[in-house]
Amino acid sequence: MSPTTSPSPSNTKVVIRLPGEIDGTVDQDQEWCEIEVDGHSSRLRFHDYDKIYDIPGAYEALFYDELKCTSPTVVRDLLERALRNTGYDASSLRVLDVGAGNGLVGEEMRQLGSSTVVGCDILTEAEAAATRDRPGVYDDYLVVDLTDLTEHDRERMRSHEFNCLTCVAALGFGDMPPEAFLEAVRYVSPTGWLAFCIKERFVGEEDESGFAKMIRGLIDTGVLEVLERQRYIHRLDMRGRPLHYEAVVARRAPGSEHAL
Repeated sequence: MSPTTSPSPSNTKVVIRLPGEIDGTVDQDQEWCEIEVDGHSSRLRFHDYDKIYDIPGAYEALFYDELKCTSPTVVRDLLERALRNTGYDASSLRVLDVGAGNGLVGEEMRQLGSSTVVGCDILTEAEAAATRDRPGVYDDYLVVDLTDLTEHDRERMRSHEFNCLTCVAALGFGDMPPEAFLEAVRYVSPTGWLAFCIKERFVGEEDESGFAKMIRGLIDTGVLEVLERQRYIHRLDMRGRPLHYEAVVARRAPGSEHAL
């Protein structure tokens, strides 16, 4: 692939260079590229999110301009269809956007009409990037470790009375363990919505990450009712090959607060 050059919000010139032919197998969390900013180049893993967020425009230039990521739009459209089919008013949504990054999914939720959107990420760099790139998208932004919440963190989570959780391109590969996702689900009210995506191998029979078991358990025990599922191309890998994910929209069942 040829280099991609993109202007950033601060008019910084960002150039993305993907490697050519790669020997051996490189898993998704080991992919890398060179990012040149105003003539200075550095090699970064795609999952070096903290470093990428620090460069204005780099996240969009890499994942959206170069690698054609579709997940925020796919998940938003799937949620919108489920809301329409059930007659639910999108303006009633109070969204917890987990793995929020610099606000791409939060922006989709605003465009959908959600009344409240709160970001949640483990990285301080993500909050800073969201404030820089999409000011006003989030009503609040929680920088927390969902596996190690303080009582203050819990109170902030409860105070927003979430009835929807979004989690896009954040599950698997150690970025967010199943326990963190399950903890976030606990803050979604009964009958509330979940809209998320995950690499298809993490919901298959061969999965060893724990996600497939967790998701099947939530469905089999009646905690979640799945309304929509869709297999789709999340983005291209660094060789230009499609990476397939599964998007899911579900609702929490009434009375399920004691089952988590």
